[in-house]
Amino acid sequence: MLCGLPPIDDPAVLVGTSTADDAAVYRLDDARAIVQTVDLITPIVDDPYDYGQIAAANSLSDVYAMGGTPLFALAIVCFPTRTVPLEVLGRILQGGIAKAREAGIAIVGGHSVEDDEPKYGLVVTGLVSPDRVLTNAGARLGDVLVLTKPIGTGILTTALKRKQLEDASVRRVVDVMSTLNRSAAEALNGLQVHALTDVTGFGLLGHLTEMVAGSGVGAKLRASSVPVFEEAPSLAQRGIFPGGTKRNLIHFGHSAQWLPGTSEVTQYVLADPQTSGGLLIAIASEDVDELLRRVGSASIIGEITAGPPGVVQVSD
Repeated sequence: MLCGLPPIDDPAVLVGTSTADDAAVYRLDDARAIVQTVDLITPIVDDPYDYGQIAAANSLSDVYAMGGTPLFALAIVCFPTRTVPLEVLGRILQGGIAKAREAGIAIVGGHSVEDDEPKYGLVVTGLVSPDRVLTNAGARLGDVLVLTKPIGTGILTTALKRKQLEDASVRRVVDVMSTLNRSAAEALNGLQVHALTDVTGFGLLGHLTEMVAGSGVGAKLRASSVPVFEEAPSLAQRGIFPGGTKRNLIHFGHSAQWLPGTSEVTQYVLADPQTSGGLLIAIASEDVDELLRRVGSASIIGEITAGPPGVVQVSD
């Protein structure tokens, strides 16, 4: 659908829609550019406060994924005031404010509408130097791929909705989704990072495909090296995963080369839509050890290759 819209021709737009990047970047002058993003989600956990925190962390992530620093945010609220107590909305907003404060910013306003289903998120505005913008389209041959959070949140939250997830697992997935990507992004300072994105609704497979397509390179992905919530494969084996998983496989599967031995469950996990996922980093090989030292939770999951361009080769 986006292909039918007129192209962006404003020379001040440094990052627009052409490479499906995480946020827009608009140059103000030689030293400053605005980073701006908008995101909102439906409830994926039962606790309203946790939901607010996760939605806020998810929205903030796109600014970090561009190398930017958040300045302030606006809230977007859709809420069924006739059927759900307003106290629930209050807890959602409190969770969002708490997470914004953790990021060092304020939520300074927003907009609300009546809706049949709750939705909450933020418009986040940040700053970045024009010469330090990190996009998803700069990966280079020989770069190492690093991921900073485990995947499988879509599978686990689907299990939660079906009341098939233990309390300890719920707490862990909530903690991971509500963790800001701030420290991971700050850890990239001074390192040779050539491409950066966060893993969200298109899953690891989709966002890596966008990275290699935008960069004109290929990638090798070692599925066995990808950090995964331990419950995710067995839940996927039982058919517990969100509808977006199969949609992602249909849309991005043509760009994947599934090497012999790659199981169907592995494909589901790699295509699992994430909420507030980690950073996917393409970094020069000589800086990988320092990155892993700075970010203790990061994992090497593959490398950038010469091609075929836009193709991800997956081994199990």
